[in-house]
Amino acid sequence: MDGYQRRTEKKKESIRKAAFELFSTYGVEKVSIAEIAKKANVSPVSIYNYFGSKEELTKAVIEEFFNTEMEKFEKIFHMDIPFPKKVEKVLFDRMELTKSISTDFLKSITDPAIQKVIEDWTYKKAMPAMMELIEQGRQSGYINPQISIESIILYFQIFTEAIQHPELIANQNKQSIIDLGELFFYGLIGKPRED
Repeated sequence: MDGYQRRTEKKKESIRKAAFELFSTYGVEKVSIAEIAKKANVSPVSIYNYFGSKEELTKAVIEEFFNTEMEKFEKIFHMDIPFPKKVEKVLFDRMELTKSISTDFLKSITDPAIQKVIEDWTYKKAMPAMMELIEQGRQSGYINPQISIESIILYFQIFTEAIQHPELIANQNKQSIIDLGELFFYGLIGKPRED
């Protein structure tokens, strides 16, 4: 990569970072290209040249965000720690993420093209990774082997469908979102007792 390409990639990264910070604080609809340009220290024309439109920039921001989240998940997945610790780390990461993203951001993700990006990422990357983690849990004796893979997949799909509709969770407080994560992993009974 030559100097021009490096500078271009650095500008694009700066734009994506600025856009994510503004979107996650105020929501996509409330943030203008001019505000993103100012925060990224570039001209609005540069944003249009690199991304074409606000919609395309939003898609790029969300894709990068999901890829970063997947890298974090895979790092946890490959750690040499007991399965319950992996689950706790995944939950902790989700809790930290919930604290950093406003409900306005969740509410503003209504564009069908952006929802398609989220859906594709969920089913092509997140679900297979979660299934691998579930298999680790089964092999190490932490997940009930009596529960079929089909039931687990259905459970994931129900949960995923719910979180893909921001209007369902947009008015919930952050503790409720954290509680949903706890329910997702531990159910209503809670964490198993240590005998």
